[in-house]
Amino acid sequence: MWPNGSSLGPCLRPTNITLEERRLIASPWFAASFCLVGLASNLLALSVLVSARQGSSHARSSFLTFLCGLVITDFMGLLVTGIIVVSQHAALFDWQAVDPGCSLCHFMGVIMVFFGLCPLLLGAAMASERYLGITRPFSRPAASSQRRAWTMVGLVWATALALGLLPLLGVGRYTVQYPGSWCFLTLGAEPGDVVFGLLFTLLGSLSVGLSFLLNTISVATLCRVYHGQEAAQQRPRDCEVEMMAQLTGIMVVASICWMPLLVFIAQTVLRSPPAMSPTGQLSRATEKQLLIYLRVATWNQILDPWVYILFRRAVIRRLHPRLSTRPRSLSLQPQLTRRSTMQ
Repeated sequence: MWPNGSSLGPCLRPTNITLEERRLIASPWFAASFCLVGLASNLLALSVLVSARQGSSHARSSFLTFLCGLVITDFMGLLVTGIIVVSQHAALFDWQAVDPGCSLCHFMGVIMVFFGLCPLLLGAAMASERYLGITRPFSRPAASSQRRAWTMVGLVWATALALGLLPLLGVGRYTVQYPGSWCFLTLGAEPGDVVFGLLFTLLGSLSVGLSFLLNTISVATLCRVYHGQEAAQQRPRDCEVEMMAQLTGIMVVASICWMPLLVFIAQTVLRSPPAMSPTGQLSRATEKQLLIYLRVATWNQILDPWVYILFRRAVIRRLHPRLSTRPRSLSLQPQLTRRSTMQ
């Protein structure tokens, strides 16, 4: 309950929005179209991934496993949240009447945090895998690469779910957000709200930062080998360059989509005086900003599959036919091995 002792449930904040205003903002056709485009994009990417995994190398098979985990996560995130949002937009139901115990709101809050963090954490895991694969090619047994990749995907899911469950254990709160069609963490000044908001922001920002650092080192290593003294004989394989191009694209998309929301959450929960009043009210400008940043972040689930679909060698060679006439590159590993034996 809120400190003012109102009859609102624990997930309901006082909002001054009319039913007519909700109709203008909450369009079921826009929400349904958005979800259908995202679902179709992820299904297309998943079908391409399944065909690409046949006959792939150990390193590429591990990378494709991470990509499968990312596509499945994005697909399920759009499907589950889309069903709730589209239903709410179509019916414009009253949360207090339909969900007095806040079970639906808590469920949606958990999945919003879970499916929001998973792409960022998976991006960091993929960057770590490629960093080790490029700079330490013989440090791990190749036979267990696919099993290890699925284990990492499972750990990412478990970490994101553990964080999402914290408000149900008393750290932070999930509340209905403007215009009343979705639930998310509370941008309040209560200690639990501040801690949970900062944990969400910190974990997401660290994932983006780690991805940027490791991808920069990996790309620099590939460039050094590609343009080294023995570049004509020992160049990186095309698949290694392709994987780094896809991973860099995923990192850029995640950064553009998520960093505005993460920064906004941190700034809001740390604002002095607090952005949220003791009764749970936020200014309309703050509520609209949160909605805009959330919609931008949701584009990550639609753009991720297209990064993989468009950044494949077959597509790039079609756009640049001269690349297909380049002599077949050899593996990156022999040159790294030779350098290590000379030291």
